[in-house]
Amino acid sequence: MCGIVGYIGTREAYPVLIEGLKRLEYRGYDSAGVALINGSSQLNIYKEKGKVSNLEEYVSSHDTSGTIGIAHTRWATHGEPSSVNAHPHLSESGRLALVHNGIIENYANIKEYLIGKGYHFKSSTDTEVLVQLIEFVQQRFHLELGLAVLYALRRVVGAYAIAVLDRDHPDTLICARKSSPLVVGIGEDHSEFFLASDALPIVGYTKHIVYLNDWTSTSTSWRKAAIPTTCSRRFSSSPAV
Repeated sequence: MCGIVGYIGTREAYPVLIEGLKRLEYRGYDSAGVALINGSSQLNIYKEKGKVSNLEEYVSSHDTSGTIGIAHTRWATHGEPSSVNAHPHLSESGRLALVHNGIIENYANIKEYLIGKGYHFKSSTDTEVLVQLIEFVQQRFHLELGLAVLYALRRVVGAYAIAVLDRDHPDTLICARKSSPLVVGIGEDHSEFFLASDALPIVGYTKHIVYLNDWTSTSTSWRKAAIPTTCSRRFSSSPAV
């Protein structure tokens, strides 16, 4: 059973994400990964087969800076356990990163369609198909990421809990769920937000926890700590289909 952790706010994201993954290890997994956007708007993704400790060792010599990020522990369903099949997955342009729990039942048909549109795939996962589909919709219809996610999910059959980063918008984290749990933690004065598959990775940081309803998506955005109302205005739910 996979696990998701996400963070956006004022503190360094990596320690929050790694500690969150450790708290989700009870769910079982075969690989782990993390995606972070640093202060230069560079999207860094690190993935390793095996335990979270393997990931920690690998990233110890790499850039883990950034105040926004997503992380994941994977239990293989489509494709063997490997660093290539581990999450997060990148879009064709390298602009979007996505983590996903659940199963996309019609991923093969979507993949075939996207290959016909010139998209390439590195993994055997249904998750990579989803991030490519979101980017395709985003580019074709010139949509902001939140709307692109909503439109893409209308084409999806199956269960999902997802979190998505956009390198070009390092102040926004998008998540959505259907038939797979997702929890959002709201920090003090709405200056930071936490995301996880269950409350365990969040309870140490905030008591304000929202259990997202099925068929909902959420956009969390942090602009300036001095203007917390910006965050609260951007924290909203809307139908995913």
